[in-house]
Amino acid sequence: MNPAGLHYFHPSWIQPSDETLDVDVCVYGGTAAGVVAALTALRRGRSAVLLNPGCFPGGMTTGGLGWTDYGKRDAIGGIAREFYRAVGSHYGREEEWHFEPHVAQTVFHRWIDDSGLDVRTAAYVDSVATDGGRITSLACLGGLRVRAKAFIDTSYEGDLMARARVHYAVGRESNDTYGETLNGRQSRRTHQFDCFVDPFFREGDPASGLLPHVHNEEEFLPGTGDRRIQAYCFRVCMTDDPGLRAPFPKPKAFDPREYILLKRWLKNTRDDIFTKFDRLADPRKTDTNNHGAVSTDFIGANWAWPDVDYETRETLFQNHVAYQQGYHWTMAFDPEVPSRFREPYCRWGLARDEFTDTGHWPPQLYIREARRMISSYIVTENDCLAARTAEDPVGLASYQMDSHNCCRIVHDGGVRNEGDVQVPPHGPYGVAYRAIVPARGQCANLLVPVCLSASHIAYGSIRMEPVFMILAESAAVAADLSIAAGCGVQDIPYNELGPELLAAGQVLETPASLRPAVL
Repeated sequence: MNPAGLHYFHPSWIQPSDETLDVDVCVYGGTAAGVVAALTALRRGRSAVLLNPGCFPGGMTTGGLGWTDYGKRDAIGGIAREFYRAVGSHYGREEEWHFEPHVAQTVFHRWIDDSGLDVRTAAYVDSVATDGGRITSLACLGGLRVRAKAFIDTSYEGDLMARARVHYAVGRESNDTYGETLNGRQSRRTHQFDCFVDPFFREGDPASGLLPHVHNEEEFLPGTGDRRIQAYCFRVCMTDDPGLRAPFPKPKAFDPREYILLKRWLKNTRDDIFTKFDRLADPRKTDTNNHGAVSTDFIGANWAWPDVDYETRETLFQNHVAYQQGYHWTMAFDPEVPSRFREPYCRWGLARDEFTDTGHWPPQLYIREARRMISSYIVTENDCLAARTAEDPVGLASYQMDSHNCCRIVHDGGVRNEGDVQVPPHGPYGVAYRAIVPARGQCANLLVPVCLSASHIAYGSIRMEPVFMILAESAAVAADLSIAAGCGVQDIPYNELGPELLAAGQVLETPASLRPAVL
């Protein structure tokens, strides 16, 4: 399919169909996790289809996030580790974790082609039919219908899960909900204003109104819950090589008001805004991520994303495109940006040989958090900090509890970011099988390895691409076992599932290389 420009959803992508597919395993979500889940099903002798609500497989792994957030590499096994080794072979190395987007795309396309995996693009779930607590079929926009014995939701939003009426949460729980300390509203030093910045359009004049996405709240209560979610952005592949560089575009929807806050902060900050220009295996290129008080994260502009329809998400998507393209253009070319930032920034641009179908801009928005299932086991910071250990691990997570900012507020008369938390776990910890299946009685043939059952702050540790791939492979193994036994996914004995996962190369307990030395 030829994408009609840079979109999350476009009506022209939806083609009428009266086709009905019958497969063993239906995987919904064209993320890296989705590719891994579908390939796992095929490798275990099951028929499978991958429904991709979009045009490009691989999600963030092929969408610009080449600087992999892996935590501890020895905690990563199975097909996930196979992927990083396949990427490494491209560079003549055993494995590679800091790769160019097109290399990841090449690996996934090769895997899909070699396996014969049936991938349907622009396959957005429309409705779900259930019977007796099981999904019998799903219908996509345009009419494609899929009947399957097991379903795996690997989307970043949990759209299949929601349509199956599985319980889920959106936003931040209070610390009291699960006995945590890092959940709810938080205002910390990281990615924070290091100088006073006035919040009003006319400085010192409250009557002029607040700057965009700044909220005046009478009282800030740390640890209280809300429905706000951490900010989204695009992970842009940039270059400072003049022969490879395409200039930053100025978006048609450029709104100079969005960058007043940025320019006020830049006047007095001592922050190094170039900290997260992370060089990839080809050192001419970066995976550029958010850094600092005002950066590529479009804070407060995504709160509606999880529960709105596809058309509304497209509007939000375009808002994010316009904001971030406008951010880069402002940094490089706006004369009001201090020269100490503007002059080095204008040496950068987009990598001309990446994302050639979408103007060198990644087509995947970094959806750091959306819906999260509420199941019989909810992973919390207590798992991350080793205050609790799951008895049924299906993979390890090891990255820090990482929430980007969720909101901007007025505090002591100035602007302050709120929501950023970066706290390391005690060490690698097991993610419970019960956290990737719905609670008993909700849906007996659905697995949810991406929008799994976790608190907001624990999800911030789990939500890394290698972990999503790990959990997706385990989900597909469990789907195979449930089909073979004719039982619900909640009824698979762990003493049968665990050995199957180990045989597949999954890592289920902390490797000796990562354990504290015994004196």
